Amino acid sequence: MTPSLTITVAAPAASKLRRRRRRERPIEFLLFAAAFSSVAITAGIVFVLFTEASVFFKHISFKEFLTDRQWTPMFSDAHYGIMPLVAGTLVTTGVALAVALPLGTIVAIYLSEFAPHKLREILKPLLELLSAVPTIVYGYFAIAIVAPFLQKLIPNLPLFSMLSAGIVMGIMIVPYVSSLSEDAMGAVPMLLREGSYALGASKLGTALKVVCPAALSGIGAAYILGISRAIGETMIVAIAAGMQPNLTLNPMEPAATITAFIVQVSLGDLPHGSIGYQSIFAAGLTLFVMTLIFNIAGHIIRKKFREAY
Repeated sequence: MTPSLTITVAAPAASKLRRRRRRERPIEFLLFAAAFSSVAITAGIVFVLFTEASVFFKHISFKEFLTDRQWTPMFSDAHYGIMPLVAGTLVTTGVALAVALPLGTIVAIYLSEFAPHKLREILKPLLELLSAVPTIVYGYFAIAIVAPFLQKLIPNLPLFSMLSAGIVMGIMIVPYVSSLSEDAMGAVPMLLREGSYALGASKLGTALKVVCPAALSGIGAAYILGISRAIGETMIVAIAAGMQPNLTLNPMEPAATITAFIVQVSLGDLPHGSIGYQSIFAAGLTLFVMTLIFNIAGHIIRKKFREAY
């Protein structure tokens, strides 16, 4: 009697499980399709970059592309050395990160550990509104407000410079860094804070020595997002940095970035299909490789510190 009773009870349960799996199958398919589409779109972008850039490198050697110190694809005596654009991109990104990372981290610590709940609920949405401002507005803010102010502080500073563009880029990135960092700090268990207070630590000491290390993975992700956002910024540098491809590391000089050049060519300054036009794909591929390197390096550093703590 016992075996037959077991089979009788198990049969309806198995049938119910099969019906549930059939109902869940379309949902699983939709989720898989959404995940696959993201991968497929990324692969398609990379494929287009490599395919179009290969046309450019059939006419311009890779050595010339990396070693030539001039970038003048629109001149009759054209040069295709990417280093001036890379230098401009790195300098403006460095200035932006020098503003955004410390300021964003300080804001995140204040919102997470010191601000009253009601004040935090007001300040955080207001801060995040900065990320909704169009970047072209930031660009004109840079040349109309920030650059004239810097000219009063720094004699002979030109109106268009990487310094003013980088500072405004940093202001734009602050909401990304502070919001993600604050979310990571807020996810740290309260028991860690209470344990630190019980041992006699101050609120600031707890924030810096307990909360920040525990939230380092999330803070690192915020930094990586800030770096990627700064490298890929277009309109601010196109308006405020000067659009002059100079090979310089001096932030007080005008320069062009990779994204600004792509915008300039896309506006029709060079005929479609020409070598100068194909150069935007080589520049885009360079930008892709730079972003990939920074993301991989950030992942390795974040993983190392997470293991240390």
